[in-house]
Amino acid sequence: MKILLVEDEPGLVSVIVRGLTDAGMEVSVAVDGNTGLEMALGHNFDLIILDIMLSGMNGIQVCKELRKTKKHIAILMLTALSSTENIVTGLNSGADDYLGKPFKFAELEARIRTLVRRSTSGGHVASKSIFINDLEVNTDSKTAQRNGKNITLTATEYRLLEYFILNTNKVLSRIQILENVWDIDFNIGTNVVDVYVNYLRKKVDSENQIKLIHTVFGMGYMMKEEMEHEN
Repeated sequence: MKILLVEDEPGLVSVIVRGLTDAGMEVSVAVDGNTGLEMALGHNFDLIILDIMLSGMNGIQVCKELRKTKKHIAILMLTALSSTENIVTGLNSGADDYLGKPFKFAELEARIRTLVRRSTSGGHVASKSIFINDLEVNTDSKTAQRNGKNITLTATEYRLLEYFILNTNKVLSRIQILENVWDIDFNIGTNVVDVYVNYLRKKVDSENQIKLIHTVFGMGYMMKEEMEHEN
């Protein structure tokens, strides 16, 4: 597997190159956007790991240029800017997936293998997948997986899960959830939100040690990775 890493942080480059090489992959490195684009256009790679914040051309610009000719290459974007807006901008520029910094190397390797497998089995990966920990939500196919296992969801459960993952680390009130998932802009006086959150927890969290859906008492709910010190 041939990987092009376009990244300008020497420490991170060293870690990624060492880890991927040990995993049996061949890694080439570019430390700025212009060089990265030139290397990507001039050689054949199975996947490109592309940082957003680069000197010269930034990652978004590089990705857009690549997609004009390299339509089928898998692109994984690295970003320290993990807001929903920046994630959507990256995906809309043509990236197949994103990974927020800092990240665990095991997750990076898993993302790489998944993207390459998809791209080689069916052309360009057009999926818009969003991840938190080992949960993947695909906003094109309206499907979800956790730890590689499919999660069977009703239409309402999917809309609720998508709303949560698009607003990771944000406290969402019940009214906000009603407005965005049920299109109701007032409190309907029932516990429908609580009921569906419980449904979702059973499917997403019950069989996993790391919990992702959390209650913020007196305020609503939040999707986030459970910290190690949490019970």
